[in-house]
Amino acid sequence: MRIRHKPWARPELAACDFFIDEPKTLRGRWNGQYAGKQPLHLELGCGKGGFISELAVSHPEINYLAVDIKSEMLGLAKRKCEASYAEAGRPVDNLLLTAYDIERIEDVLSPEDVVERIYINFCNPWPKPKQNKKRLIHTRQLEHYKTFLAKDGEIRFRTDDDGLFRDARRYFEECGFEIVYLTLDLHAETDAPAESIMTEHERMFSDEGIPIKYLAARLTGAASVD
Repeated sequence: MRIRHKPWARPELAACDFFIDEPKTLRGRWNGQYAGKQPLHLELGCGKGGFISELAVSHPEINYLAVDIKSEMLGLAKRKCEASYAEAGRPVDNLLLTAYDIERIEDVLSPEDVVERIYINFCNPWPKPKQNKKRLIHTRQLEHYKTFLAKDGEIRFRTDDDGLFRDARRYFEECGFEIVYLTLDLHAETDAPAESIMTEHERMFSDEGIPIKYLAARLTGAASVD
């Protein structure tokens, strides 16, 4: 997603208590950075923060880490999160934002961090064969995630792209994940385990009549999805 330069973003993030400017320094120590010791969930590619700003404030029993590469996106996410927590009358105590290249996420998270769930929403489909390895759900990336994903951990993935979703099913199976829920039209389902929160992209695609594809994948041998 292209976004205009926002000169205010970097200064605001630098002054933000829940933004981590040097995430590599916390590798293996993320669980100690929150107000309470709780399960850790991760959003990869949080964009403008529409999803994480609602999810995190709705689940104070979970700690969240949201990652994006662009400061402009994270600046918008920071403002949305502040507004959501202010509306709920609570401090931002279970959410951290950070900027990093997700292709190198293993520089930031280690097996000691134990992430129990990963959300990947509407990532770039990189449709050309030479680009496929850049996909956030490519086998190369999934192997990185497995190094810090809990043994009963899940990855929950949404997209509007048919080709990406078709390939995602193969990627997950090749990497030892069990697909425990799958739908080709999320909004037509009544029993989907997905959160009801819609991302900015999801709302846009749904308004255009494009079905949202969704799956929940868990490492083989884990319990069934909620």
